[in-house]
Amino acid sequence: MVPLLALLFIALPVVEIAVLIKVGSAIGVLNTIGLIILSAMVGTALVRAQGIATLGRVQDSLARDIFPAKAMFDGICLLAAGFLFLVPGFVSDVIGLLLVLPPVRMMLRRLIWRHLEGRGKTRVWINGEEVTPGPRGPGETIEGSWREIEGDRPSDKRDGDRR
Repeated sequence: MVPLLALLFIALPVVEIAVLIKVGSAIGVLNTIGLIILSAMVGTALVRAQGIATLGRVQDSLARDIFPAKAMFDGICLLAAGFLFLVPGFVSDVIGLLLVLPPVRMMLRRLIWRHLEGRGKTRVWINGEEVTPGPRGPGETIEGSWREIEGDRPSDKRDGDRR
């Protein structure tokens, strides 16, 4: 992971500079600067709008006593997108734009979850104790509390992906 991040911090600025030189030579320096400023403004507005919607989903989930995992992941992606829009350059703006798009975030969330599941890095914590997900042995009791929900089934109210 560390070598990947080091490569990213070295490669991204080099690629950004190369693209800026190419675009600047094609459309001119002032047009390039104007396009960078415009993309930062549009990107920031997109992140703000998506961020407000995501905050609403977090509040709705918390009001229904559901952990907002999906909305939190979306918030992290939007935070990264906002940072990328503020970095001058077109490559970072394209990556930021991809992170703003909900289908891309959903695909990224699924990829990361599958990767973590495959590596055995997922853990479940209930009331401060780690539990092992999966089938229980005969006679094993799980203590907990429940509440009845009128209307939709509880599975329809979850804030995660359905598989």
